[in-house]
Amino acid sequence: MRNYNFSAGPSMLPEEVLKQVQKELLDYEGTGISVMEMSHRSKPYEAINAEAESLLRELMAIPEDYDVIFVQGGASTQFEAVPLNISVNKKADYVVTGNFSKKAFGEAKKYGDMVKAASSEDANFTYIPKLDRSTFRSDADYVHICYNNTIFGTRYSSIPDTGNIPLVADLSSCILSQEFDVKKFGVIYAGAQKNVGPAGVTIVIVRKDLQDKCNPLCPTMLKWSTQVKEHSLYNTPPAFSTYVSMLVFRYLKKNGGVKAMNEINERKAKMLYEYIDNSGYYKNSVVPEFRSIMNVPFVTPSAETDAEFVSEAAKEGLLTLKGHRLVGGMRASIYNAMPIEGIKKLIDFMKNFEKRHK
Repeated sequence: MRNYNFSAGPSMLPEEVLKQVQKELLDYEGTGISVMEMSHRSKPYEAINAEAESLLRELMAIPEDYDVIFVQGGASTQFEAVPLNISVNKKADYVVTGNFSKKAFGEAKKYGDMVKAASSEDANFTYIPKLDRSTFRSDADYVHICYNNTIFGTRYSSIPDTGNIPLVADLSSCILSQEFDVKKFGVIYAGAQKNVGPAGVTIVIVRKDLQDKCNPLCPTMLKWSTQVKEHSLYNTPPAFSTYVSMLVFRYLKKNGGVKAMNEINERKAKMLYEYIDNSGYYKNSVVPEFRSIMNVPFVTPSAETDAEFVSEAAKEGLLTLKGHRLVGGMRASIYNAMPIEGIKKLIDFMKNFEKRHK
Protein backbone atom coordinates (compact mmCIF):
# COMPACT_ATOMS: atom_id res chain seq x y z
CA MET A 1 0.00 0.00 0.00
CA ARG A 2 1.27 3.46 -0.93
CA ASN A 3 1.79 6.19 1.65
CA TYR A 4 -0.35 9.32 1.65
CA ASN A 5 1.73 12.30 0.56
CA PHE A 6 0.39 15.62 1.87
CA SER A 7 3.17 17.65 0.25
CA ALA A 8 2.34 21.09 -1.12
CA GLY A 9 4.30 20.16 -4.25
CA PRO A 10 5.50 18.06 -5.86
CA SER A 11 2.36 16.34 -4.74
CA MET A 12 0.52 13.06 -5.11
CA LEU A 13 -0.42 11.77 -8.54
CA PRO A 14 -3.34 9.40 -9.16
CA GLU A 15 -2.15 5.82 -8.76
CA GLU A 16 -3.90 4.89 -12.00
CA VAL A 17 -1.78 7.46 -13.84
CA LEU A 18 1.44 6.26 -12.24
CA LYS A 19 0.68 2.70 -13.30
CA GLN A 20 0.08 3.87 -16.87
CA VAL A 21 3.42 5.72 -16.82
CA GLN A 22 5.10 2.57 -15.49
CA LYS A 23 3.52 0.47 -18.24
CA GLU A 24 4.67 2.84 -20.98
CA LEU A 25 7.99 3.88 -19.50
CA LEU A 26 10.23 1.74 -21.72
CA ASP A 27 7.99 1.56 -24.78
CA TYR A 28 5.44 4.28 -25.50
CA GLU A 29 2.69 2.92 -27.75
CA GLY A 30 4.96 0.64 -29.75
CA THR A 31 7.64 3.23 -30.50
CA GLY A 32 10.23 1.13 -28.69
CA ILE A 33 11.45 4.13 -26.68
CA SER A 34 10.39 6.14 -23.64
CA VAL A 35 8.74 9.55 -23.90
CA MET A 36 11.81 10.79 -22.01
CA GLU A 37 13.93 9.84 -25.03
CA MET A 38 11.54 11.06 -27.69
CA SER A 39 12.18 13.95 -30.06
CA HIS A 40 9.73 16.77 -29.57
CA ARG A 41 9.57 16.98 -33.36
CA SER A 42 8.38 13.39 -33.68
CA LYS A 43 4.81 12.50 -34.60
CA PRO A 44 4.18 10.55 -31.34
CA TYR A 45 5.18 13.53 -29.20
CA GLU A 46 3.29 16.03 -31.35
CA ALA A 47 0.21 13.88 -30.72
CA ILE A 48 0.84 13.97 -26.94
CA ASN A 49 1.25 17.74 -27.03
CA ALA A 50 -1.92 18.22 -29.07
CA GLU A 51 -3.99 15.89 -26.88
CA ALA A 52 -2.80 17.64 -23.71
CA GLU A 53 -4.02 20.98 -25.05
CA SER A 54 -7.29 19.56 -26.36
CA LEU A 55 -8.13 17.83 -23.07
CA LEU A 56 -7.27 20.89 -20.98
CA ARG A 57 -9.46 23.05 -23.21
CA GLU A 58 -12.33 20.60 -22.72
CA LEU A 59 -11.87 20.26 -18.96
CA MET A 60 -11.73 24.02 -18.37
CA ALA A 61 -14.12 25.05 -21.18
CA ILE A 62 -11.45 27.37 -22.57
CA PRO A 63 -12.90 29.64 -25.28
CA GLU A 64 -11.43 29.76 -28.78
CA ASP A 65 -10.15 33.31 -28.31
CA TYR A 66 -7.65 32.03 -25.73
CA ASP A 67 -4.38 30.28 -26.49
CA VAL A 68 -2.98 27.46 -24.34
CA ILE A 69 0.76 26.87 -24.07
CA PHE A 70 2.98 24.57 -22.04
CA VAL A 71 6.23 26.26 -21.03
CA GLN A 72 9.20 25.80 -18.73
CA GLY A 73 10.49 27.69 -15.71
CA GLY A 74 7.67 27.12 -13.24
CA ALA A 75 5.06 29.66 -12.22
CA SER A 76 7.84 31.79 -10.74
CA THR A 77 9.16 32.57 -14.22
CA GLN A 78 5.71 33.94 -15.06
CA PHE A 79 6.17 36.51 -12.28
CA GLU A 80 8.38 38.32 -14.80
CA ALA A 81 6.82 37.05 -18.01
CA VAL A 82 3.49 38.68 -17.09
CA PRO A 83 4.70 42.31 -16.90
CA LEU A 84 7.01 41.80 -19.87
CA ASN A 85 4.18 40.45 -22.05
CA ILE A 86 1.20 42.66 -21.26
CA SER A 87 2.33 45.83 -19.52
CA VAL A 88 2.17 48.38 -22.36
CA ASN A 89 1.91 51.35 -20.00
CA LYS A 90 4.21 49.67 -17.48
CA LYS A 91 1.48 50.04 -14.89
CA ALA A 92 -0.25 47.23 -12.99
CA ASP A 93 -2.02 46.56 -9.69
CA TYR A 94 -1.22 43.60 -7.44
CA VAL A 95 -3.24 42.04 -4.64
CA VAL A 96 -0.83 40.52 -2.13
CA THR A 97 -2.43 37.67 -0.18
CA GLY A 98 0.52 35.37 0.44
CA ASN A 99 4.13 34.54 -0.23
CA PHE A 100 3.85 33.91 -3.96
CA SER A 101 1.77 36.97 -4.80
CA LYS A 102 4.28 38.96 -2.75
CA LYS A 103 7.13 37.51 -4.82
CA ALA A 104 5.24 38.20 -8.05
CA PHE A 105 4.77 41.81 -6.99
CA GLY A 106 8.46 42.09 -6.10
CA GLU A 107 9.55 40.88 -9.53
CA ALA A 108 7.06 43.07 -11.40
CA LYS A 109 8.23 46.25 -9.66
CA LYS A 110 11.42 46.07 -11.73
CA TYR A 111 9.39 46.76 -14.87
CA GLY A 112 7.35 49.84 -14.11
CA ASP A 113 4.75 51.51 -11.93
CA MET A 114 3.46 48.49 -10.07
CA VAL A 115 1.46 49.11 -6.91
CA LYS A 116 0.09 46.99 -4.11
CA ALA A 117 -3.63 47.65 -4.50
CA ALA A 118 -4.60 45.56 -1.48
CA SER A 119 -2.99 43.15 0.97
CA SER A 120 -3.80 40.86 3.88
CA GLU A 121 -0.29 40.89 5.28
CA ASP A 122 -1.53 42.88 8.28
CA ALA A 123 -3.13 39.68 9.62
CA ASN A 124 -0.45 37.26 8.45
CA PHE A 125 -2.41 36.49 5.27
CA THR A 126 -5.32 34.83 7.08
CA TYR A 127 -8.00 36.47 4.92
CA ILE A 128 -8.63 37.85 1.43
CA PRO A 129 -9.16 41.64 1.31
CA LYS A 130 -12.43 43.06 0.04
CA LEU A 131 -12.07 44.12 -3.59
CA ASP A 132 -14.19 45.97 -6.13
CA ARG A 133 -13.54 48.02 -9.25
CA SER A 134 -12.64 51.09 -7.19
CA THR A 135 -9.73 49.16 -5.66
CA PHE A 136 -7.83 49.34 -8.95
CA ARG A 137 -6.47 52.13 -11.14
CA SER A 138 -8.57 52.58 -14.27
CA ASP A 139 -5.48 52.85 -16.47
CA ALA A 140 -3.69 49.76 -15.13
CA ASP A 141 -2.57 47.26 -17.75
CA TYR A 142 -3.73 44.38 -15.58
CA VAL A 143 -4.59 43.25 -12.06
CA HIS A 144 -2.68 40.28 -10.63
CA ILE A 145 -3.90 37.83 -7.99
CA CYS A 146 -2.90 34.43 -6.61
CA TYR A 147 -6.23 32.64 -6.25
CA ASN A 148 -5.20 29.97 -3.74
CA ASN A 149 -2.40 30.58 -1.27
CA THR A 150 -0.51 27.36 -0.68
CA ILE A 151 1.45 28.40 2.40
CA PHE A 152 -1.25 30.25 4.32
CA GLY A 153 -4.24 28.15 3.29
CA THR A 154 -6.53 30.83 1.89
CA ARG A 155 -8.45 31.20 -1.36
CA TYR A 156 -10.70 33.77 -2.98
CA SER A 157 -14.38 33.11 -2.39
CA SER A 158 -15.18 34.68 -5.78
CA ILE A 159 -13.36 36.07 -8.80
CA PRO A 160 -12.66 39.81 -8.32
CA ASP A 161 -14.48 42.24 -10.60
CA THR A 162 -11.82 44.31 -12.35
CA GLY A 163 -14.07 45.85 -14.98
CA ASN A 164 -12.24 46.31 -18.28
CA ILE A 165 -8.83 45.69 -16.74
CA PRO A 166 -7.50 42.20 -17.60
CA LEU A 167 -7.29 39.94 -14.58
CA VAL A 168 -4.14 37.80 -14.34
CA ALA A 169 -4.31 34.85 -11.95
CA ASP A 170 -1.79 32.39 -10.60
CA LEU A 171 -3.84 29.20 -10.24
CA SER A 172 -0.89 26.92 -9.49
CA SER A 173 -2.40 25.27 -6.44
CA CYS A 174 -6.05 25.18 -7.47
CA ILE A 175 -6.25 24.69 -11.23
CA LEU A 176 -8.64 21.83 -12.10
CA SER A 177 -9.78 21.60 -8.47
CA GLN A 178 -12.86 23.75 -9.05
CA GLU A 179 -14.62 25.23 -12.05
CA PHE A 180 -13.50 28.65 -13.25
CA ASP A 181 -15.10 30.89 -15.86
CA VAL A 182 -12.03 31.45 -18.01
CA LYS A 183 -13.68 34.43 -19.74
CA LYS A 184 -13.32 36.40 -16.49
CA PHE A 185 -9.52 36.25 -16.80
CA GLY A 186 -7.10 37.77 -19.26
CA VAL A 187 -4.32 35.36 -18.29
CA ILE A 188 -4.16 32.22 -16.17
CA TYR A 189 -0.91 30.48 -15.33
CA ALA A 190 -0.13 27.47 -13.17
CA GLY A 191 2.82 25.28 -12.33
CA ALA A 192 1.98 21.61 -12.80
CA GLN A 193 3.46 20.06 -9.68
CA LYS A 194 0.52 20.58 -7.35
CA ASN A 195 -2.64 19.51 -9.19
CA VAL A 196 -1.57 18.47 -12.68
CA GLY A 197 1.66 16.51 -13.02
CA PRO A 198 5.38 16.41 -12.27
CA ALA A 199 7.42 19.58 -11.88
CA GLY A 200 8.79 20.93 -15.14
CA VAL A 201 5.84 22.18 -17.15
CA THR A 202 3.81 25.33 -16.60
CA ILE A 203 0.41 26.02 -18.14
CA VAL A 204 -0.32 29.48 -19.55
CA ILE A 205 -3.79 30.38 -20.84
CA VAL A 206 -3.79 33.81 -22.48
CA ARG A 207 -6.41 35.78 -24.34
CA LYS A 208 -5.39 36.36 -27.95
CA ASP A 209 -5.89 40.14 -27.93
CA LEU A 210 -3.35 40.55 -25.13
CA GLN A 211 -0.46 39.06 -27.08
CA ASP A 212 0.42 42.20 -29.04
CA LYS A 213 1.27 44.18 -25.93
CA CYS A 214 4.77 42.80 -25.38
CA ASN A 215 7.58 44.93 -23.97
CA PRO A 216 10.37 45.14 -26.61
CA LEU A 217 12.80 44.02 -23.92
CA CYS A 218 10.96 40.76 -23.32
CA PRO A 219 13.30 37.81 -24.00
CA THR A 220 12.21 35.58 -26.88
CA MET A 221 11.84 32.60 -24.56
CA LEU A 222 9.45 34.51 -22.28
CA LYS A 223 7.21 35.79 -25.07
CA TRP A 224 3.91 33.95 -25.00
CA SER A 225 3.48 34.70 -28.70
CA THR A 226 6.68 32.77 -29.43
CA GLN A 227 5.29 29.61 -27.86
CA VAL A 228 1.79 30.15 -29.29
CA LYS A 229 3.18 30.39 -32.83
CA GLU A 230 5.15 27.16 -32.38
CA HIS A 231 2.43 25.26 -30.46
CA SER A 232 4.65 25.06 -27.32
CA LEU A 233 7.44 23.48 -29.40
CA TYR A 234 9.71 26.48 -30.01
CA ASN A 235 12.53 24.68 -28.21
CA THR A 236 12.83 21.30 -26.49
CA PRO A 237 9.86 21.26 -24.09
CA PRO A 238 9.47 19.45 -20.75
CA ALA A 239 8.14 16.50 -22.73
CA PHE A 240 7.82 13.91 -19.98
CA SER A 241 6.02 16.31 -17.63
CA THR A 242 3.61 17.26 -20.40
CA TYR A 243 2.98 13.59 -21.16
CA VAL A 244 2.15 12.78 -17.52
CA SER A 245 -0.06 15.87 -17.36
CA MET A 246 -1.89 14.61 -20.45
CA LEU A 247 -2.53 11.31 -18.65
CA VAL A 248 -3.89 13.23 -15.66
CA PHE A 249 -6.22 15.15 -17.97
CA ARG A 250 -7.47 11.82 -19.36
CA TYR A 251 -7.99 10.57 -15.81
CA LEU A 252 -10.00 13.67 -14.85
CA LYS A 253 -12.20 13.42 -17.92
CA LYS A 254 -12.83 9.74 -17.26
CA ASN A 255 -13.83 10.49 -13.66
CA GLY A 256 -16.39 13.21 -14.31
CA GLY A 257 -14.24 16.24 -15.02
CA VAL A 258 -13.62 19.29 -12.86
CA LYS A 259 -17.15 19.50 -11.48
CA ALA A 260 -16.97 15.98 -10.05
CA MET A 261 -13.48 16.63 -8.69
CA ASN A 262 -14.63 19.83 -6.98
CA GLU A 263 -17.44 17.97 -5.20
CA ILE A 264 -14.92 15.49 -3.81
CA ASN A 265 -12.50 18.26 -2.86
CA GLU A 266 -15.18 20.18 -0.99
CA ARG A 267 -16.13 17.02 0.87
CA LYS A 268 -12.52 16.28 1.83
CA ALA A 269 -11.89 19.81 3.08
CA LYS A 270 -15.17 19.90 5.03
CA MET A 271 -14.28 16.67 6.84
CA LEU A 272 -10.88 17.98 7.89
CA TYR A 273 -11.97 21.49 8.88
CA GLU A 274 -14.91 20.18 10.89
CA TYR A 275 -12.66 17.89 12.86
CA ILE A 276 -10.11 20.65 13.51
CA ASP A 277 -12.77 23.16 14.58
CA ASN A 278 -14.52 20.72 16.91
CA SER A 279 -11.42 19.14 18.42
CA GLY A 280 -10.54 21.87 20.90
CA TYR A 281 -6.92 20.79 20.45
CA TYR A 282 -6.01 21.71 16.88
CA LYS A 283 -6.40 25.21 15.45
CA ASN A 284 -6.71 26.73 12.00
CA SER A 285 -6.39 30.54 11.97
CA VAL A 286 -7.82 31.29 8.53
CA VAL A 287 -11.07 33.27 8.37
CA PRO A 288 -13.60 30.51 7.47
CA GLU A 289 -14.97 32.32 4.40
CA PHE A 290 -11.54 32.22 2.80
CA ARG A 291 -10.34 28.74 3.75
CA SER A 292 -8.59 26.84 0.98
CA ILE A 293 -9.93 23.44 -0.04
CA MET A 294 -6.43 22.50 -1.24
CA ASN A 295 -4.12 23.46 1.63
CA VAL A 296 -5.14 23.14 5.27
CA PRO A 297 -2.67 24.52 7.84
CA PHE A 298 -3.17 23.72 11.51
CA VAL A 299 -1.27 23.69 14.81
CA THR A 300 -1.32 21.92 18.16
CA PRO A 301 -0.88 23.87 21.42
CA SER A 302 2.94 24.01 21.08
CA ALA A 303 5.75 23.96 18.54
CA GLU A 304 7.28 20.97 20.34
CA THR A 305 4.06 18.98 19.97
CA ASP A 306 3.83 20.03 16.32
CA ALA A 307 7.24 18.45 15.71
CA GLU A 308 6.15 15.24 17.44
CA PHE A 309 3.00 15.18 15.33
CA VAL A 310 4.93 15.39 12.06
CA SER A 311 7.40 12.72 13.15
CA GLU A 312 4.78 10.26 14.38
CA ALA A 313 2.52 10.82 11.37
CA ALA A 314 5.35 9.92 9.00
CA LYS A 315 5.75 6.58 10.75
CA GLU A 316 2.08 5.91 9.97
CA GLY A 317 2.52 6.65 6.27
CA LEU A 318 1.19 10.22 6.47
CA LEU A 319 4.01 12.10 4.82
CA THR A 320 5.17 15.71 4.39
CA LEU A 321 2.81 17.29 6.92
CA LYS A 322 5.29 19.84 8.24
CA GLY A 323 4.02 23.37 7.73
CA HIS A 324 5.93 26.04 5.85
CA ARG A 325 8.52 27.90 7.89
CA LEU A 326 6.53 31.16 7.55
CA VAL A 327 3.55 29.59 9.33
CA GLY A 328 4.88 26.63 11.29
CA GLY A 329 2.74 23.80 12.56
CA MET A 330 1.35 21.38 10.01
CA ARG A 331 -0.12 21.67 6.54
CA ALA A 332 -2.20 19.04 4.80
CA SER A 333 -2.22 19.62 1.06
CA ILE A 334 -5.19 17.67 -0.24
CA TYR A 335 -5.07 18.13 -3.98
CA ASN A 336 -7.15 16.22 -6.53
CA ALA A 337 -5.12 13.01 -6.24
CA MET A 338 -5.56 12.74 -2.46
CA PRO A 339 -8.34 10.19 -1.89
CA ILE A 340 -10.97 10.51 0.81
CA GLU A 341 -9.34 7.49 2.47
CA GLY A 342 -6.23 9.60 3.05
CA ILE A 343 -8.28 12.26 4.85
CA LYS A 344 -9.96 9.62 7.00
CA LYS A 345 -6.62 8.13 7.96
CA LEU A 346 -5.24 11.56 8.82
CA ILE A 347 -8.23 12.37 11.02
CA ASP A 348 -7.97 9.00 12.80
CA PHE A 349 -4.31 9.72 13.49
CA MET A 350 -5.15 13.22 14.74
CA LYS A 351 -7.72 11.78 17.15
CA ASN A 352 -5.27 9.23 18.55
CA PHE A 353 -2.49 11.82 18.78
CA GLU A 354 -4.76 14.17 20.70
CA LYS A 355 -5.70 11.45 23.18
CA ARG A 356 -2.04 10.70 23.87
CA HIS A 357 -0.89 14.33 24.20
CA LYS A 358 -3.81 16.26 25.66
